[in-house]
Amino acid sequence: MFVCASTDCFPDLPKDEVLPTLVDLEFSAVELPVRDDPRAWCTPALPVENLDRALEPFRDTHRLTIAALDIVPSAAGGEYYEQFAACCKMAKAMRVVPMIVPAAELGTPFNEEIERLRELVRIASFEGCQVALRTEVGCMSEDPDTAVVLCNNVKGLGLSLDPSHYIAGPRQGRDFGKVMPYVYHVRLRDSTKSALHVRVGQGEVDYGKLLSQLQKVGYQRALTIHMPPLAGHEHRAEVRKLRLLLESLL
Repeated sequence: MFVCASTDCFPDLPKDEVLPTLVDLEFSAVELPVRDDPRAWCTPALPVENLDRALEPFRDTHRLTIAALDIVPSAAGGEYYEQFAACCKMAKAMRVVPMIVPAAELGTPFNEEIERLRELVRIASFEGCQVALRTEVGCMSEDPDTAVVLCNNVKGLGLSLDPSHYIAGPRQGRDFGKVMPYVYHVRLRDSTKSALHVRVGQGEVDYGKLLSQLQKVGYQRALTIHMPPLAGHEHRAEVRKLRLLLESLL
């Protein structure tokens, strides 16, 4: 396992300052977003239009290894899968394996979500990529039991585990140890039952236990710090504090 950071940690910085900031904070790996957002590294439509041009923003990562791509296709129907397939081709060119995708919103028919995920896994497998479904409040994956059922019904599907959404979400208190065998990616911050994000050390995330559970299932990938700024607190110091804490546990 290794410690990583998402560029989403620094939404207030100019985009061209984010990677140098992560280097200054002594990170060696980064998670990058691909979505319709000026702060993303490219849009999901660009690899469809021009793969070489889509790869350009990823060429200079300031020596940071790209640990995962956070993919949010912007189209619907067949174009949705076309965008995802092009993003997988782009990931293969960069030797990136985990493709983080959002789960369907609560209320989505179960069979419909299974069909979508099966198609994403099928597409990703052609390029040697793996689909990591976000565990997220408001989505079908907010319940660890449902997340496991989805993985069991879609061969090859894994999870991008963010334990904060199980600690602070409506399913809080449930044992989420059952999801560990399916984890392809991890996102971390500190949380309480009433707040998704609090200062490092003031929450209830048991990092030592979490890393122990991941080690038992052979997880060897990124522990990605994915925390937004807290008003009134020096954010770089918070990010550094969590990096040092995680590295001390490895």
